[in-house]
Amino acid sequence: MEGAFPNRAEAGRFLATKLSKYSGRDDVIVLGLPRGGVPVACEVAQALRVPLDVFIVRKLGVPGFEELAVGAIASGGVRVLNQEVANALPNADEIIDAVTQRETAELERREHEYRDGRPAPEIGGRTVILIDDGLATGATMRAAVKALKQRGAAKIVVAVPVGPPDTCREFEDVADEVVCASAPESFQAVGQYYDDFSQTTDEEVRDLLAKAAKS
Repeated sequence: MEGAFPNRAEAGRFLATKLSKYSGRDDVIVLGLPRGGVPVACEVAQALRVPLDVFIVRKLGVPGFEELAVGAIASGGVRVLNQEVANALPNADEIIDAVTQRETAELERREHEYRDGRPAPEIGGRTVILIDDGLATGATMRAAVKALKQRGAAKIVVAVPVGPPDTCREFEDVADEVVCASAPESFQAVGQYYDDFSQTTDEEVRDLLAKAAKS
């Protein structure tokens, strides 16, 4: 099923058709996970005529084993830890604090660069449609959902163009609603379902958010 979507913008337009019940509602905001989730989210926000913003999550990788996440931090000073991994680390507190400090600096850099001085949106009491270009393991999305709950979102909708059926099902226990536009049984990687899966740049993210802010 290679090339289900020509690119992220087309994937976003298709995903928007599955979210039409949220169209034009003033309590709804669309948040894209950078970088790849932002072009998808931009199309959804335009189609639904609701605001667009970015929600930044940074994985806390174990030093020397960066792919192993001891947790994640998200916009708004929220930290979510994987207690199982943390318990297995010697000097866990020191390691976690050092990694958190480093990733917080990167998160703040991206916040500043992407928003260009615009304030972060108010989440409390709103319905948040949280979008990425696809789900694989879902670790980053999971951290984002937890962080948004801590910030008082009234309802969290996880929406992606594509993801493996088991991961999509798992999120039904995590979010209030899950929309996987396509959930192929043969899923291997998100990029397999795009003709063009080239990396989204910081500049593209900034431009899309700036245009959305003007409109």
